[in-house]
Amino acid sequence: MSSDHRLAGLVRRYGLPDSARAQLAELAELLSRDPAAATTVRDPERVLDDHLADALVALELPQLRAASSIADLGSGAGVPGLPLAIALPGVRVALVESNGRKHAFIERALLACGIANAEAVHSRAESWTAGLERHDIVTARALAPLAVVAEYAAPLLRIGGALVVWRGRRDEREEASGTGAAFQLGLEPAPPLAVHPYPQVRYRHLHVMTKVAPTPARFPRRPGAARKRPLS
Repeated sequence: MSSDHRLAGLVRRYGLPDSARAQLAELAELLSRDPAAATTVRDPERVLDDHLADALVALELPQLRAASSIADLGSGAGVPGLPLAIALPGVRVALVESNGRKHAFIERALLACGIANAEAVHSRAESWTAGLERHDIVTARALAPLAVVAEYAAPLLRIGGALVVWRGRRDEREEASGTGAAFQLGLEPAPPLAVHPYPQVRYRHLHVMTKVAPTPARFPRRPGAARKRPLS
């Protein structure tokens, strides 16, 4: 099946707007060809699966469909933030990336793909005071262990908002650590959701934690503290 037909399939599967097909095609081209894109996946077919389809599978979550604002942490090559911004043109998306080279690529991708509802934020999650308690959804893919991601995300979420984390095979120890951290941060984890973004995938899960109580005032801790002394 050609890349164009596969993109059309993603548009149909998730009921995306007409503009999404061309924008996703441009993004796939950038991820495949631009040497500044922070990805080792360059084969066009794998880009469609591992980046675009994998990002868009989060649209199966009703919380994400209902969101008005999303923050994508450690956005790297702009995934999942850029595909989600394309899919949800009425939602404001902030792509938070502290690395200057990666941030510059995201800015170029926003322009090249004509994405008007998103911005590139050059900051660490812990230092981004402008984002505190402002988001319905925080996303993270390939960023850090669950406990660390939960600590990054909780201060940025509104009450009732949710953290969505992409993971592969389930890890009981990591999940237990993430649950322990969540309870300290005002988050309530749901059972991991098995998803199938493309036919060949074997193990893919979305971990969702909903903010049910205010995050204690001592968070966010200073940059680096979450990794050095993770909650449990």
